[in-house]
Formats: sequence, structure tokens, C-alpha cells
Amino acid sequence: MNTGLKDKKVLVTGSTKGIGFQTALSFTKEGAEVFLHGRSDAAVKIATSEIKSIVPNAKLGGVSADLALEEGIQKLTKEIPYLDVLVNNAGYFEPKPFFEIKREDWKKMYETNVLSGAELTQHYLKGMIERNYGRVVFVSSESALNIPVEMVHYGMSKTAQLSVSRGSAEVCKGTNVTVNSVLPGPTLSEGVEDFIESLAKEKGKSKEEMARDFIRENRPSSLAGRFAKPEEIANVILFLASDLASMINGASVRADGGVYKSI
Repeated sequence: MNTGLKDKKVLVTGSTKGIGFQTALSFTKEGAEVFLHGRSDAAVKIATSEIKSIVPNAKLGGVSADLALEEGIQKLTKEIPYLDVLVNNAGYFEPKPFFEIKREDWKKMYETNVLSGAELTQHYLKGMIERNYGRVVFVSSESALNIPVEMVHYGMSKTAQLSVSRGSAEVCKGTNVTVNSVLPGPTLSEGVEDFIESLAKEKGKSKEEMARDFIRENRPSSLAGRFAKPEEIANVILFLASDLASMINGASVRADGGVYKSI
């Protein structure tokens, strides 16, 4: 099927690893002009080389910036003035007991996971509406609905993303511009792999056993019964950004393996 993404200008924030990297790779395979983003030039350079080793004719650009800071947002938007597709994926998670979360933890989580995508959407969405074409996808989480007790501040940030996503979709009414969110379930990205590996060492289990036990104990409602692969989430993001999803707007699309019990 024709996704309509060939030659489209695409930015995937937080795209040097995990879901972001796989998403950027998927767009390059569709012939899009893709901009990678990371916090360091070195990380962007490594990710660019990896994608080019898989897609030799990939049309790639890159920018390094800390999107939790206003100067990072300004640097990125100056280097990339307009886009056809924006994927707000930059963010982080941090398991921490509720009573140990400090004010700075709340603030950092909010500025990194919420404000980065909100400000980039404000910048790029206006041009998309003027040109009557565009796609914005927020990479949220099932934790937005199913707040994890082990990291409430992360859940808070992911819920806030849904508000920004739905609210900004409202200003696209009557246009060929859409804004949606994807809600992945537990996904085996590099950061999660490191977390699972550390738990496995602590409990004397193999990484595979620990991953299975984590889902069974912490996400018992999962119908998939396993972690998602980053490329499985990337497939959903690619679809929402494509011409095939033109009637999906203002939606929160769950790709959580059935973790969240809802009709």
C-alpha cells in the first residue's frame, strides 16, 4: 500500500535509540527525508551510520539538542524550519518510589516529556495548517491511563501528553492535518533492557526470565504476555503518519498488547 510518505520531511525526536530509532528507520524505508535527533552529535552520528548501513540511499539529516531547554527548542526549529511530519518521541522514564520523588524530578520529567513536544507542535503545526498537510504523532504510553506506582511522575507526564495532543488536534479542524498519540505498552528498548538486566542480576535470573516475570507481576493484564519490540510500535507510528490514516485525528491509539482493560 502507498503510505504517501515518499519525499516527506520528517523529524523524529529522541531517535538515536529504541522506538525513535526504529521509527526513523521505518520512515527512511518509505523514502521520506528524515531528521534524526539526539542530545549529542556523537549519538546522532552513530544512529545515522546505522540507518545508512541498512538503507544506503536514505535521505538523512540530524540535529543534537536538549529539548527540555528553551535554547534546545530554538536550535532545532532554526535548523529545521518546517516539517510534513513531526514525531514527538523524546523523553525518559525513571522508576522511583512515590515518596522519594523530589520537586526537581517532577519538573525535569514534565519539561522533558511534555513541554518539548508541546513547543515543537506549536512551532510546526501552524505551517502544516497553512500548507493544508501534516501529521503530528505523540509517543505517549499506556502509563498515561494505567499510572505505574513505581514511577507516578512518569505517568503524570504521559497523561499530560494526551491533553496536548487532543487539544492541538482541535485547531486542525477541517484541514488535512492530524494530531494523534500512540500508547505503547512495555517495550524492550535499550533503556528498558538495561533496567531488566539489572533486575535479573539482582534476583539471580536470566534476562529472559526476568522480562517474562516482570510482565507477569507488573502488567498481569497484558494479553500479549511479553514486551513489545520497538519496531512493532514504529509500525503503528508510521501508519498514523501516513495517508492511510487520514480519518484518524485527535485519537489515542493503544499499542499496549492489551494491558489497559477498556472497551
